[in-house]
Amino acid sequence: MARMVYRFGRGHADGHRGMKETLGGKGANLAEMTQLGIPVPPGFTVATDACRRFLETGRADDELRREVAEAMAALEADAAHRFGDPEDPLLVSVRSGAAVSMPGMMETILNLGLNDATAAGLARRTGSARFAWDAYRRFLQMYGDVVMGVPAARFEQLLATKRLLHGASADSDLPAEALQTLAGEYQQLVRAVAGRDFPTDPWDQLWGAIEAVWRSWTLRKAVDYRRVHGIPHDLGTAVSVVAMVFGNLGDDSGTGVAFTRNPSTGERALYGEFLVNAQGEDVVAGIRTPLPISAMGERFPEAWEALRTVQARLEAHFRDMQDIEFTVERGTLYLLQTRGGKRTTAAALRIALDLVDEGVIAPDEAVRRLPPGQLDQLLHPVISGTVRTDPVAVGLPASPGAASGRVVFDPDVAAQRAGEGEAVVLVREETTPEDFHGIVAARAVLTARGGMTSHAAVVARGMGKCAIVGCTALEMLADHRSMRVGDQIVTEGDWVTLDGGTGRVFLGDLPTQPSEVLRVLSGTLEPASAPTWLAFDRLMGWADGHRRLRVRANADTPRDARLARNAGAEGIGLCRTEHMFFEGDRITAMREMIVARDLAGRRRALDRLLPMQRADFEGIFAAMDGFPVTIRLLDPPLHEFLPHGGEESGLLAESLGLSRPELARLVASLRETNPMLGHRGCRLGITYPEVTEMQARAIFEAAVRASRRGVDVRPEIMVPLVADVAELRHQRALIDGVAEQVMGAMGERLPYLVGTMIELPRAALLADELAGVADFFSFGTNDLTQTTFGLSRDDAGRFLPHYLERGLLEADPFQVLDQRGVGKLVRWALRDGRERRPDLKAGICGEHGGDPRSVAFCHAIGMDYVSCSPFRVPVARLAAAQAALDAA
Repeated sequence: MARMVYRFGRGHADGHRGMKETLGGKGANLAEMTQLGIPVPPGFTVATDACRRFLETGRADDELRREVAEAMAALEADAAHRFGDPEDPLLVSVRSGAAVSMPGMMETILNLGLNDATAAGLARRTGSARFAWDAYRRFLQMYGDVVMGVPAARFEQLLATKRLLHGASADSDLPAEALQTLAGEYQQLVRAVAGRDFPTDPWDQLWGAIEAVWRSWTLRKAVDYRRVHGIPHDLGTAVSVVAMVFGNLGDDSGTGVAFTRNPSTGERALYGEFLVNAQGEDVVAGIRTPLPISAMGERFPEAWEALRTVQARLEAHFRDMQDIEFTVERGTLYLLQTRGGKRTTAAALRIALDLVDEGVIAPDEAVRRLPPGQLDQLLHPVISGTVRTDPVAVGLPASPGAASGRVVFDPDVAAQRAGEGEAVVLVREETTPEDFHGIVAARAVLTARGGMTSHAAVVARGMGKCAIVGCTALEMLADHRSMRVGDQIVTEGDWVTLDGGTGRVFLGDLPTQPSEVLRVLSGTLEPASAPTWLAFDRLMGWADGHRRLRVRANADTPRDARLARNAGAEGIGLCRTEHMFFEGDRITAMREMIVARDLAGRRRALDRLLPMQRADFEGIFAAMDGFPVTIRLLDPPLHEFLPHGGEESGLLAESLGLSRPELARLVASLRETNPMLGHRGCRLGITYPEVTEMQARAIFEAAVRASRRGVDVRPEIMVPLVADVAELRHQRALIDGVAEQVMGAMGERLPYLVGTMIELPRAALLADELAGVADFFSFGTNDLTQTTFGLSRDDAGRFLPHYLERGLLEADPFQVLDQRGVGKLVRWALRDGRERRPDLKAGICGEHGGDPRSVAFCHAIGMDYVSCSPFRVPVARLAAAQAALDAA
């Protein structure tokens, strides 16, 4: 059987920092620090494989118990105390530690090994009865909570009563006699609540604690943390058993946490807090106000100098900012943990660049250091760090940023109030394209239904607008002007604040912090006066030097195109023409086209739309001067452009010369049972070829006009929802015919491409045939995921979380590309398409284009580009660079 227990102590360790998969981050770094000669209490680590075995079998086997007993004997020799000895007891801590840091998600137990007899012996050995009984009551509470299931609040009630009786303002003011009495009361509480006595045998205590740490791997908070951060669920946790050192021995002792650099700003200065006469949980619990780490020099000058020396050694050795936990026992410093410190994105940028400038790391390592997903923090406003309030609800964090506004439940009201200068948050059961104008007007969007790639999520991300979807705690009330959230009623006009980065919903108008980087991208702040932007731009310059994969943006307006280019986009991979139809007179003309009784009527309406589309395309071409622009022809079903009752239906009927019943019948005739698989995409262009012709004419006329103004125009026309090569041939013939007419009439020839979206499994399977007609493939992975899984992305939010919780899926397939299924279709289509046409250009334009793991997949299979929302462009650029570095 493989070894399960690894020792460290007295300058020797069985492990090292490269063994995180076996020893967890904590155990590996304790071993590493021991080998460096840094003062670390002796101990041993039980490997992660033991956790995995326990979770499978429900027991610790005899061989493991033997190894632990041998390691404990060695620990007794190193520590010069004996485990369970009533005269000279060895106490230990039992701590979790996975290969990937999961701070606070699993369990820890301190002061293990105490009972009535060893507590009395500890008092005699240290000469401090108060310390011994304080350590004992702490152990009783921690073990009773973690292992025996007695709520911590029950212990706290007894402790608070004891403080009140003795007039003590803090736990540290309680005398030894009170703490000894409290220990007895704690044992009675355990017996009453748990139905059994508190274990007095230290070996029973030890195995109870080890097994509790293993079980904590499956706690809901740990599972949720892993899911959010993409940590595999099968790693398991190691368990480190370490000889206790005590920060609560008196005024010459203490405990603290320190970062070798400021985790908020990245400043190169020791940052942290410490407490005198305390144990580690006191710092975390916030019961006592800690002192700034700089004050430690006055209280413990020798330990302070030792800490400064150690922190410098650790940062130099690990070549990164470190998060250190330490204890001072009677003036002597001990290190309990070191790990790479969690930091804000702004701090991560500064630290990475400073380490390069200090000669510690190379630029390519700086590029590797920053998690791409963290860049969202730089591009969106966030709720001010001064806010201290609880959310009323939590939904899916669909689009980052923070925004406040008055609640409105109707998109028309949102547009009206926003037009009058009000800040509004649009709240809907779910959104449809018909709500687009309301989304544009609102500061943020909140929906009760929908998933991370629902309409609201996709549109909001594309616009850089804060959004929370799938917030099931919302209950829309019958008056359509109010909602219930828990026991609160929120009515139209009430203020709410949304944190789109975490999915939290708050009542009231909370302060937000603007994004410096966003202000530079939008042209409202000069780069020279934006240090975070300068750091960001420098790092992204290094990243761009490494990546092969190009990054484009999904953008539908000239404004979005300019923002995307400023963010580093190298073209537009998806311009959704339908979004251009939902504003002002355009929606009226579009509706006239839909309800027209004959071809002549449709052409009259399309003639009105032509100059509007042409102007938009011309502006986008100008914004993307020198880069390709991929324009998708009309995709959604026609009924989405029509009102579904109410005053708007009456006005439309009147403007079209129809009665309301006639309009209602027409709208009803367009409705479909499953519109996602219905009359949409290229099927519209085949049924109504005049629509394709109008859009192609607008594109080519705009291209020629822009070219005449000196713009380097590179149009790419994309035909959506193709299932058969005959459909693509039909649409391409129309497009090529219009191109010949326009360019012939305008006397100028421009190169262009015609391609198709691969968003149906049949299209992927027939890629070789499609490549005979298409110049490029763009994989629409949103719809390809839906049609491959047989899932509706708007409805899957009701049950997908259960799949994720039960481990039936590794990740939400609408957020992270399903490489085993959807990815296999993409691979096949790309392979077959390039066998037919070796120069076939290929990219993806679904939401996956901004997901780092999906970007790495696209790099690996040889795609040419990914396309994502403008606000995800930097994320994709960095992810593409890391993929190239990893593959090198």
